[in-house]
Amino acid sequence: MLAPEPFFEPRGTPFSEYHRIKALGELGHSVDLVTYPIGADVSLPNLRIIRTGGVPFVRRVPIGPSAVKLLLDCRLALTAWRVARRGGYDLVHSHEEAGFFGVWLARRIGVPHVYDMHSSLPQQLSNFHFTLGRWLLPVFQRLERRAIDQSQAVITICQELQDQVAAFGAGERSILIENVMGGQTDEPPTTSGAEVRARWGIAADSPVALYTGTFEAYQGLELLMQAAAIAGRTHPTLKVLVAGGEPRQVQAAAEKARTLGAPMVFAGQQPARDIPAFIDACDILVSPRIAGTNTPLKIYSYLQSGRPILATNLRTHTQVLDDTVARLVMPEPGALAAGLAELLGDPDRRRQLATAAAELARRRYSRQGYLDRTAAAYARLWAVGS
Repeated sequence: MLAPEPFFEPRGTPFSEYHRIKALGELGHSVDLVTYPIGADVSLPNLRIIRTGGVPFVRRVPIGPSAVKLLLDCRLALTAWRVARRGGYDLVHSHEEAGFFGVWLARRIGVPHVYDMHSSLPQQLSNFHFTLGRWLLPVFQRLERRAIDQSQAVITICQELQDQVAAFGAGERSILIENVMGGQTDEPPTTSGAEVRARWGIAADSPVALYTGTFEAYQGLELLMQAAAIAGRTHPTLKVLVAGGEPRQVQAAAEKARTLGAPMVFAGQQPARDIPAFIDACDILVSPRIAGTNTPLKIYSYLQSGRPILATNLRTHTQVLDDTVARLVMPEPGALAAGLAELLGDPDRRRQLATAAAELARRRYSRQGYLDRTAAAYARLWAVGS
């Protein structure tokens, strides 16, 4: 398996890779994971982590496309080739842009290839405003199409990607496996909802909306701050708790919130194991994303949480959510503020949405369903490969 990410770090694609590996181990497969030199080691059944050599002065990997990732991906490709030449592998399973050279590697050693497609990489160039995006876009488009065309199986993580793969004529080789485990880990939390409130100075009777995730522009954190400033005028005890962000991002966001007069409480990055405690501390879960089409990883955890969801009415959310399980609003400060105020003032509506969301999670996004679809993807791979 080829993972062009810092594995493990508590963010989107590494979480997805973690649960994919865990499921494969439970299904009886052994995985040699070739990944970056950066990240925390994890212990999973039937997993061996093989790290590339480092790149001088590189200690972290930013989210999204970057020159740093291009350098690390070159090291990843070389390490993968060195490891694969030893033989003994039944397939190559590539995540994200590793599929670009994974298909070549699988062909060279004579085994099938599965492309684990977490996003449209050409779209990422636009979402992250990558400096070289204008020149790389047509290159990424060709490489992505080649990875899809030459893979014996394609795993997609949301309906938008599944539709894209089908439009390329590979629908019969693709399977949709949503990230239903979200940001879960096997470790128990080290704190509780009451302790979270106490630690961050939030009164026990204050209404709390929670945002968890990164601070990338497409996540809509500035939109949330603007909406919180509006909602705070009519709900003076409201607090918007934010779990995530690197220290420099948190500092900049806190200054912005003060300027806006937004009642934000920034907790910084938190261990994945403690996020359930943050959810327990809140009344409303917010996903204010303003761009992109992939379903946020956290949405699946939110569905299972017993808390109501407030989200922007965009494809990134509506692939999974509708008005029966979430309060959907336009990605505008006034609309998001109105959604917050509406839910804060209507406990019955909050309970109704949370109950319907949990039922949807049980019916369509269960862990057993995830395992079954993973098994089906590999069964399809062997059938095509044979």
